[in-house]
Order: sequence, then C-alpha cells, then structure tokens
Amino acid sequence: MSTLKEQLQSDLTAAMRARDQVGASTLRMALTAVTTEEVSGTEHRELTDDDVLKVLTKEAKKRREAATAYTGAGRAELAAQEEAELAVLEGYLPKQLTDEELDDIVREAVASSGASGMPQMGLAMKAANAAVAGRAEGGRVAAVVRTVLAG
Repeated sequence: MSTLKEQLQSDLTAAMRARDQVGASTLRMALTAVTTEEVSGTEHRELTDDDVLKVLTKEAKKRREAATAYTGAGRAELAAQEEAELAVLEGYLPKQLTDEELDDIVREAVASSGASGMPQMGLAMKAANAAVAGRAEGGRVAAVVRTVLAG
C-alpha cells in the first residue's frame, strides 16, 4: 500500500475523531476515488504514490470546476463547500508552480524538445508535462506552450 494512501486513511481517522465533517467526508471521497482506480481495469492493483497523486489531482480539479460553476450560478453556499473540500485536497498535492516558474520550465522543455511551431505542439506538450510533473494543471501548461510556440 502506498504511503500517501496510508496517510489519507490515518488523516480520515483523525478527522472523524475530531468531528471534522468537511475533512472526513472529503477524505472518504478521496479514498473512494483511489479504491475505484485500484479496481478499475481487468485486475486489482495497488496504486503507487504517483498514481494516488493523479487521482487526488483529478478530484481537486473537479472541486475547482464545481466551485466556479456554483459561483457563476449564484450558489455561494455550495461554492464555499466545494472550496472547503478543495482546501483539504490541496494539503496532499505538491505546491503549484507560479506563472513565472511555469513559463521558465516550459520554455526550457520546448527548447529541449526541438519543437518549432504549432504543428509540433504535441511534442512540446509531452516534454513540458514531463518537466512540470503534476505541479501545474494541463490547461495552464497548454496555454504557456501555445504562447511559446506562437511567439
């Protein structure tokens, strides 16, 4: 079992003992998503810490998008709940890159990949995503790659 999954389970126990409903429900949801990922496919497998991080990143993205949608629909109380869940999940994710750091990393990755122009965006994205390694959302990375390739 991965150490991150063990950490989630022990934090869930602590949140339940502390009667932290938001933390407990968010961690339950995260562990359920991890378990679902483990049993998906043809056979059961143990997830590595990187796999668990990918699952947590997906769940955080869902919360971020839901909060934005609720805010746009004028449902502030539901947006606040999604943001509270997002805050719990972000405690387990690596620190996100700033725009300047992301720009520097992407420029280096694009230069090392040899991509020159929009037709080679896939090649540039592959190199950039490998360099970023989960520290920025794909949409942010793609926007910077487009800017670098266009300019």
